[in-house]
Amino acid sequence: MDLAFPYRIDGRGRTREALRNEDYDEYIRGLIEQVLFTAPGERVMRPDFGSGLRRLLFAGNSPEMAATTQMLAQSALQQSLGHLIVVESVVIEAVDSALHVEVVYSVIRTQKRQEITFQRGEPI
Repeated sequence: MDLAFPYRIDGRGRTREALRNEDYDEYIRGLIEQVLFTAPGERVMRPDFGSGLRRLLFAGNSPEMAATTQMLAQSALQQSLGHLIVVESVVIEAVDSALHVEVVYSVIRTQKRQEITFQRGEPI
């Protein structure tokens, strides 16, 4: 059973399952968000899961840090979701207390190209 993200309860009072067949694109988007914003070591029994992008908000901002973070995020997505998507690019910008992440990928199952954007913290 794949749990819905973010975690929520369904109409029967049970843990809601992911909508794999009803809205596959939204399911994939939730998986990408989990990988990007989970810190390595945060998941029980999966110490290598996640990219830890939230740390970037408190780190020094430099071109080298941005390039390293983009590579870490892209490799985390490929490692965790490589069986579901092909990551074309990851662009990360950290400005003051805001983090802006853009991911371009193709869904293997549908061959559909997608572009999604996440933002955490204060608006840019």
